[in-house]
Amino acid sequence: MIILLMKMWKTKSCAGWPPTPLAHTQVIFLLCAYVTVYLIYGKFRKSNDGENDTFRLEFLLVPVIGLSFLENYEFTPLEIMWTFSIYLESVAILPQLFMISKTGEAESITTHYLFFLGLYRLLYLANWIWRYHTESFYDQIAVVSGVVQTIFYCDFFYLYATKVLRGKKLSLPMPV
Repeated sequence: MIILLMKMWKTKSCAGWPPTPLAHTQVIFLLCAYVTVYLIYGKFRKSNDGENDTFRLEFLLVPVIGLSFLENYEFTPLEIMWTFSIYLESVAILPQLFMISKTGEAESITTHYLFFLGLYRLLYLANWIWRYHTESFYDQIAVVSGVVQTIFYCDFFYLYATKVLRGKKLSLPMPV
């Protein structure tokens, strides 16, 4: 998040960075996220690539809200909000992947950022396997959401490994 903020501040632009929904509760992360949203919708709003940033967020939000009300551990406001954040996190990368797919390429910092976000989720899966093995702990909502999120990253991981790590610029095939 700090690298993202530094890049936006230095270039005075948010081009290539659609807003990222908030899912974590750590104060530093939230502060960085709030500053990011401010820079995207406030200070650098004119540099936003509105022509390519056309992902319809309601296609994510409506199903995620509905699912969080239908499939949760306890029908309380706090539990529904937690479940919503877990479900939203699992699909939050789709607007960025959509934009990369639409433009056909991405800046180097964007590809590295996405790679490490995916790696973060992959490590979460390893953690859940370890916790199940050592503690017999299993959180079905978190695990299924994490697997869904990791699946969204698989194609990106392949492209990252075959292009970016070999020094080539990442370019994705345009959608049909």
